[in-house]
Amino acid sequence: MARETRRQRRAARAAAGDGAPTPRRGRQAQVRPAQQPVKQQTGRRAEHPRGQFVRESYAELKKVDWPTRRQTLQGVVVVIIACAIVGAYLWGLDQVIRPFVDRVLL
Repeated sequence: MARETRRQRRAARAAAGDGAPTPRRGRQAQVRPAQQPVKQQTGRRAEHPRGQFVRESYAELKKVDWPTRRQTLQGVVVVIIACAIVGAYLWGLDQVIRPFVDRVLL
């Protein structure tokens, strides 16, 4: 919206009202976080932190999108192939460097 349009609307609102300017609020006053609900005291004794941790962990594990058997198998195959490729590369590099190590360093 153009600045001039905003000015015109503001002037029209002021003319329709009592003419008193509306108070301006700062950004901090406009945006406020929601208040946290206050926990009610119950007759039960306080929860143990570890028990609460276990319950929260279990709740989070229920939210996890677990892979299917097929996705797991594909991941295992990819890891095995990657390990074989890296192993072959390191073996080849070892075969190339071995004579240098035998003659110069040992």
